[in-house]
Amino acid sequence: MPTKPAAPGWLRRLLPTGLTGMAGLACAACCALPLLIAAGVLGGTAAIALARHMTTIAAVLALAAAGAWWWRSRTRSHRSGCAAGSQCSCGG
Repeated sequence: MPTKPAAPGWLRRLLPTGLTGMAGLACAACCALPLLIAAGVLGGTAAIALARHMTTIAAVLALAAAGAWWWRSRTRSHRSGCAAGSQCSCGG
């Protein structure tokens, strides 16, 4: 009966390491699966609850962005510390 040739040395060293890594990955996935399911359920519930109000939320965020831009441009053009009649860039 013919015998099988022995595996190369690098393969014999790599095989246990690879199996250990796959076992560790499977264990981590098994432990993380309930958390991932809960996050998906909670995220889906929040998406369903907020879907009706997306237009309102978008409008509020757009108004907040416009207000922040206006406030920032106003404070940028009028620097504090300008005295009336002094040479400053605020035009006042």
